[in-house]
Amino acid sequence: MRTQIAIIGGGPAGLLLSHMLDLEGVDSIVVERKSKAYVLQRIRAGVLEAGTVDLLRQVGLGERMDREGHPHNGIGIDWQDRPRFLIDTNTFTGKSMMAYGQTAITEDLYAAREKAGGHIIDEADNVTLHDIASDAPYITFEKDGREQRIDCDYIAGCDGYHGVSRHAIPASVQQNFEKVYPFGWLGIMSETPPLPDIVYAYHERGFALASMRNPTLSRYYIQCDLDTKIEDWPDEVFWDELKARFPSEVAAQIVTGPSIEKSIAPLRSFVSEPMRYGRLMLAGDAAHIVPPTGAKGLNLAVSDVFYLSRALTEHYKHDRQTYLDGYSDMALRRVWGAERLSWWLTSLLHRFPDDTPFDLRTRQNQFDHLAASKVAQAALAEEYVGLPFED
Repeated sequence: MRTQIAIIGGGPAGLLLSHMLDLEGVDSIVVERKSKAYVLQRIRAGVLEAGTVDLLRQVGLGERMDREGHPHNGIGIDWQDRPRFLIDTNTFTGKSMMAYGQTAITEDLYAAREKAGGHIIDEADNVTLHDIASDAPYITFEKDGREQRIDCDYIAGCDGYHGVSRHAIPASVQQNFEKVYPFGWLGIMSETPPLPDIVYAYHERGFALASMRNPTLSRYYIQCDLDTKIEDWPDEVFWDELKARFPSEVAAQIVTGPSIEKSIAPLRSFVSEPMRYGRLMLAGDAAHIVPPTGAKGLNLAVSDVFYLSRALTEHYKHDRQTYLDGYSDMALRRVWGAERLSWWLTSLLHRFPDDTPFDLRTRQNQFDHLAASKVAQAALAEEYVGLPFED
């Protein structure tokens, strides 16, 4: 097979890149290791920045999002024994966000690619990248027991943290940055109406978060130890612990119900530089991971895809290389901004095993400053709602 762009990974990043390139007349083939059914059953975050919402509308993917998504204007922060306040993004920036699940976005993307006749190869085993530093890269994979090959001009590695793309970059030119946090999040999803706002809670028992996917689907998290086992947390125990970490007036509003999904996620920050080597460009989780505290993971993948699709479009339609040559640096500026915000929120709102009384007092003072300072709130709102894409 022959294509202009071989895309490894059929999640939101890979499918969105294929969709946006197709709109500009650039050919691509998506190669995914798992089945379509498996990809669609993965439950991920779904808080979309203003820029992500605008982009999805611009590329024809906004109809269902606008119909089923839940617009919201910021985050409430409940701090134990202190008054609650809201970081109102609309007040400070004039922009709103959208709660719309990643699963729904992936469904929309699959529908768009199938309608356009997009070439998606799923259940591809042993995907391997070849000659990425040459002018003639290609990938090989096995499908139905037969090895196949795709020759291409460029390869887009959109296959996530555990994918093969990042590992194709020589270690001699790759630099990885990582911070592993000493706790995880135990999350539960239930078919119950969510709270009207996304609410972060700091408590001596640990962090808690009330989030949403749509008006009838709620997502809740509590901070947990890394050795926590799901079987030790039946639904009723989880709900009791969740409510204990919120103020009583908030806990009273939480509608409980049977869980339809329960999982434990470790928290880490990770960045791999550069995001381009030869004819290979990385996008999304293949290049970076953020703690979910800042709701930046999916949004970073979308911004990577925006920069990469623009770079490839400029290359093919106008023979201009500026965006392609600057892809890694431009994408990484946004990545590190999101990493810093996510690290800061994680550090502010969680209890750490080695906290000293000094740590607790300085964290408390930091919160008090945020609650009292409109300047500090405006800065947080600007980053949380999402900075504009670079020109």
